[in-house]
Amino acid sequence: MGKGKVSNSSHNESNDNETKLVLNIYDLTAMNNYSYWIGFGIFHSGIEVHGKEYGFGAHDFSISGVFEVEPKCCPGFSYRCSISLGIINMSSSDFRAFIENLASDYHGNTYHLITKNCNHFSDDIVYKLTGKHIPRWVNRLARLGSLFSCLLPESLQATRVKKVPEYHQIEGTETLSTATPSVIAETEQENPLLSPKDRSIDINFVKAAPSDSKTEMP
Repeated sequence: MGKGKVSNSSHNESNDNETKLVLNIYDLTAMNNYSYWIGFGIFHSGIEVHGKEYGFGAHDFSISGVFEVEPKCCPGFSYRCSISLGIINMSSSDFRAFIENLASDYHGNTYHLITKNCNHFSDDIVYKLTGKHIPRWVNRLARLGSLFSCLLPESLQATRVKKVPEYHQIEGTETLSTATPSVIAETEQENPLLSPKDRSIDINFVKAAPSDSKTEMP
């Protein structure tokens, strides 16, 4: 499967395959209200394509940590802003195959705040589809590396799904029930970024493509 073709066309012809590529950014900590203005912060991000947002979170199992939610509604985080990354020409079915292939490289138990986090996942999607990268400030913390990891509170060491219950497979996704704790910053204490409505939002895990059926990206 090839890259999604980036479209710069301004014509008015209808094209069902064209879709906006949007980076949705969330605050992982309330400290961002102060540090954001100096170009620093701890952020979660997801990529919005064909009306769904895709992100990557941690759990303790060797299965996909890639999930989909309603755009700008990722539970456990405070939405900050969106950045348009252009328009790609890729059908929803082709994108589903693409994200399932990618999910096999992003198991929940491989998540690492510094080396393989949600922003690395977002950047990987964008690069594979457009040849470009997400803005550097979104993942600046990871690029600063382990120098600052020791200064982070334990509650921010992982973006973790607290429980992974029995999956219910529905058309290529593995669905969590609404009673299941959502993807949140791992802490037993009350998270000030969470709102009551977060508790009732479904997150659907994208089932990874079998390794023997993966299609190499050129």
